[in-house]
Amino acid sequence: MSSTHFGFQTVDEKEKASRVRGVFDSVASKYDVMNDLMSGGLHRAWKAYTLMVANLKEGDKVLDIAGGTGDLSMAFSKKVGASGTVVHTDINEAMLRVGRDRLTDKGILLPTLVCDAEKLPFPDGHFNLVSVAFGLRNMTHKDVALKEMNRVLKPGGKLLVLEFSKVAKPLEKVYDWYSFNILPKMGSMVAGDPDSYRYLAESIRMHPGQEELKALMHEAGFGHVDYHNMSAGIVALHMGIKC
Repeated sequence: MSSTHFGFQTVDEKEKASRVRGVFDSVASKYDVMNDLMSGGLHRAWKAYTLMVANLKEGDKVLDIAGGTGDLSMAFSKKVGASGTVVHTDINEAMLRVGRDRLTDKGILLPTLVCDAEKLPFPDGHFNLVSVAFGLRNMTHKDVALKEMNRVLKPGGKLLVLEFSKVAKPLEKVYDWYSFNILPKMGSMVAGDPDSYRYLAESIRMHPGQEELKALMHEAGFGHVDYHNMSAGIVALHMGIKC
């Protein structure tokens, strides 16, 4: 039996995807509200910076992996215009449904599909940009997913990974206290689900740090890889360029 991490637990690899799905099925309807509360609204600045680094132009083709409630898909669609394409995907149908409805309410109609990042249903060399925001840490085989992201990019295409990372050492104790004491209570009060937010805190600790993720992206075939820490390393944006 091959095992992997689900937060701090060790589980059968085959169980992880269904367990992650259960977490996001539970929190989908309150996901945006909780994002604002947990980050003090900072997630909007993190995503705005991601959009700036994406540097999209009219006609570009974009794949938004783990696109969830559609924040980045919406922003990307405005940049690529009518001649471009943004494909809004997520492995979790409940999250995708919330995102699709939100986009539709704003008059934005995008291709939306349930999609496993480890087996992307797209041809080689198809996209100018692939983005995954706050989704990579939940994937069972991050190396496989990164290779797939590389495969579907055009030569010279860009991968952006926006993800929780390793906070600066002076803030570790405060951040841990907040993560394991305040987050579950907030999850209980707002979403009625403390366990999912406890998993969130644990999954962040099990995710590769800045340098480890940079190395993984190199191993997946990206030539140039760099990252930028935001909010003292609570979040990092990794950028990889396909050779």
